Amino acid sequence: MRALNFNHLRYFWAVAHEGSLTGAAARLNLSQSALSVQIQKLEHQIGHSLFERVGRRLVLTEAGQIALDYADTVFQAGQELLTTLGERASDRRQTLRVGAQTTLSRNFQLEFLRPLVGRADVELIVRSGNTKDLFQQLDAHALDVVLTNSAAPPDARSLLRNHLLAEQPVSLVGRPLGTKQRFRFPDDLSRHALLLPSQDSEIRVAFDRLLETAQLRPTILAEVDDMAMLRLLARERDGITLVPPIVVRDELKTGILVEHHRIPEVTERFYAVVKKRRFPNRLVAHLLGRQTADQA
Repeated sequence: MRALNFNHLRYFWAVAHEGSLTGAAARLNLSQSALSVQIQKLEHQIGHSLFERVGRRLVLTEAGQIALDYADTVFQAGQELLTTLGERASDRRQTLRVGAQTTLSRNFQLEFLRPLVGRADVELIVRSGNTKDLFQQLDAHALDVVLTNSAAPPDARSLLRNHLLAEQPVSLVGRPLGTKQRFRFPDDLSRHALLLPSQDSEIRVAFDRLLETAQLRPTILAEVDDMAMLRLLARERDGITLVPPIVVRDELKTGILVEHHRIPEVTERFYAVVKKRRFPNRLVAHLLGRQTADQA
């Protein structure tokens, strides 16, 4: 069986990502002619041309694109091996890189990460962003897990995997009404201004469907895509707020806010999205295992 020369593959990989011999040669500290010879040897071994020249740039052929997909997998796996086994072989602190959807409840994030918070042997790195950017970082191994309300879209080629962590109820909350007042759903929606998540939110879409069915068009005081801001507005304004109770858990405990009505038809889902890896981050496995045990 023929053996692949991984030095040749690495040179090809560098040129493919640089888009030119000049840039790759400078990065690899090789002459352009020497690098060109290595690429030709790889092309000879696999029996296909990997590049074609378009102007001053090198463009991948169909065979070149296939080869690059394999090369990406090979060298990403190698980096995972060094990172994962390197950590196991030493007593260095473990690192968990978490991506969190900007609009995700801070209370939920804290509950998920709580087993690792304060551990002297763990460094937590939490980055916020939109799901598209976070999934791209996860796919590129820049993140270990993404916490989100939206599952990664199904794709036959994708290695992203969704773990449903929880499904929380959604309620209408607000400041306490008068002692003799009782909120009636949905009739009283016409008497109170509403504070709502933005229309990008799945719970907002579901709530709007309920309003359409009831033929109601209540006054909307504000639309907010940040749950932390929605929580603050619920505390400060007299309107009724649509929100998962976990977001305003502390306010409900102290009585600053009360739950006027729980809406069984509307729920919010929380996902942990990971990439299928040969050597997954052990801290992610620990958190997901704990979540499964809590749900059992």
